[in-house]
Amino acid sequence: MTVAQLLKHDFSKGVLDLYDSNGNKIYSEYSNGYWSKSDYDSNGNRIYQEFSDGTWCKRDYDSNGNQIYYEDSTEYWCKRDYDANGNEIYFENSDEFWSKCEFDTNGNRIYFENSDGKIIDKRPKKSCNGKVVEIDGKKYKLSEV
Repeated sequence: MTVAQLLKHDFSKGVLDLYDSNGNKIYSEYSNGYWSKSDYDSNGNRIYQEFSDGTWCKRDYDSNGNQIYYEDSTEYWCKRDYDANGNEIYFENSDEFWSKCEFDTNGNRIYFENSDGKIIDKRPKKSCNGKVVEIDGKKYKLSEV
């Protein structure tokens, strides 16, 4: 017996949605009997969801609310890391794909690399202007052209 049947829900009034005391949707049921239920952490992040067809997914979050892990019943998973500003700096998944990024102080992506071999490098290049080098005992001062 479903929750809607127990509550004698009238589907002519719409989907049955139940919420916890924090306003998080913890259960939904449709007139065809399909349902889903969810669990949340203390910050209101959905950490687990289960469906009437037997599928499920779970998520973990860091202290800033960024999703750092996802896994589902198809055996798919992914992991993410973030910098102090909430920018995603690393991603990998069960399909053996990965990517990594770097950001400047303004939050602009200045570097990207992934497992497909794609690289976008917009990092500022360090200048050698004014540096002194020694070749065969002679010193030379470099100047950028």
